[in-house]
Amino acid sequence: MTIEVGNTIPTATLKYIGAGGVTNIEVSKHFSNKKIVVFSVPGAFTPTCSAKHLPGFVEYSADILSKGVDEIICISVNDPFVMNAWEKDQNSKGKVTLLADGNGEFTEALGLTFDGSGFGLGKRSKRFAMIVENGTVSHLAIEEAGAFEISSAESILKALD
Repeated sequence: MTIEVGNTIPTATLKYIGAGGVTNIEVSKHFSNKKIVVFSVPGAFTPTCSAKHLPGFVEYSADILSKGVDEIICISVNDPFVMNAWEKDQNSKGKVTLLADGNGEFTEALGLTFDGSGFGLGKRSKRFAMIVENGTVSHLAIEEAGAFEISSAESILKALD
């Protein structure tokens, strides 16, 4: 079942590489008492994700945060080492937090996976963006396969108005 507006974000553990190495991020705790913009990409270093999706959120991060958002999070079904390298490549540190959903457990709990095996990608996340307020989804935009429109930083800015 796909998550919907009004649903509580599922419990899961995501990973991040910080100063002390790989860190577990417990989603239910991390999202508590915060307004967070979350977007997900099919893969780090993939064309649309690296050329448009993440760069848009990096570019508009100050505008998004000025709307009362506590944090912008990008999630991908990649390992934390890949996400750390992508964070450096995209110069996103301090603007967008990149979290790894290496086994796709969080994405699967959201009901937002797709099978990319035909492209050698395995199980991946659909492209989406959501606004989560105190653990509850208040806005959700799921892209059709191959599309990049409603999950962009510009679209999220409009949703925050």
